[in-house]
Amino acid sequence: MEPTIPDTLFGLSIGFLPEPMRAQLAGYVTGFWAALPQIIAAVTFLLFVLIIVKVMRAILPRVLRRARMRTALVDVLVMLTSVTFWLLGGLIALTIAFPTITPGKAITALGIGSVAVGFAFKDVFENFLAGLLLLIREPFSKGDYIQCQEIEGQIEEITIRDTHIRQTDGQLVVAPNGYLFKNPVTIRTARDVRRTTIICGVAYGEDVDRARDVIERAVRAVDQVRDDVQDVQIFAQAFGSSSIDFEVTWWTGSRPVDIRSSRDKVVAAIKRALDEEGIEIPFPYRTMTFKGAVPVQSIPAEDVTGTKGSDRA
Repeated sequence: MEPTIPDTLFGLSIGFLPEPMRAQLAGYVTGFWAALPQIIAAVTFLLFVLIIVKVMRAILPRVLRRARMRTALVDVLVMLTSVTFWLLGGLIALTIAFPTITPGKAITALGIGSVAVGFAFKDVFENFLAGLLLLIREPFSKGDYIQCQEIEGQIEEITIRDTHIRQTDGQLVVAPNGYLFKNPVTIRTARDVRRTTIICGVAYGEDVDRARDVIERAVRAVDQVRDDVQDVQIFAQAFGSSSIDFEVTWWTGSRPVDIRSSRDKVVAAIKRALDEEGIEIPFPYRTMTFKGAVPVQSIPAEDVTGTKGSDRA
């Protein structure tokens, strides 16, 4: 017996439609009513998953913060956990609503779709994974001064995708995490102190040992020099073009402003000490040698001053 093709659906006349189309619509309605209990069960299950996710998002951050995890990493872990719950819940709800769709088939379809999305958003996922690794490994943290290639400044924020770096001139650089992950990063504030060096020259006629002692006393007297960490080091380094060059090394704070400030104080202290001791800081000297005799001509005094004696009188 062939199935009856209705002329109305939900009180609406469909008799004007072709017979194949009416049969197809009737099949859709019949299938919907047959699957309605499973659909209601799937929606109920998704509501249950929603409750679980909300409870998890309320409890998990407190547990992770007690483990002293940074805020950005806590947010990432909460987000990944929520996504995992929703993916698993969606797959289970799909199999409840449509029993013919097995979890294996759903995962296969999801995998094919993930490959397509992965190719389309390759850079986004690369920065996401790099940010996750940076947050877990913690090579640097908020407040550190870093340098990566041409970027140098203080870290203001680390997110799952990018890192905000405030340069010393006040400009903000938003660097993708993949860039920081793939390139060498110098962390200038990994320790509280950092070494800095300047070159100081004294004239060849000065006593080298005496000049070294004077420079060392001057450097030690500067408040910003941390000689409690490591001793001040002064070495005669080279014979310069017009001076004996000393390499002066000391330790100070690791921030860029600490380096600049301590250099200012040390240079001023060395200059003052050498002046007080009468030790010359030479200007460049140049000796000129001629192969033959150089004729010397005297110039009368009135030609130099531009006036004669009678005029001056």
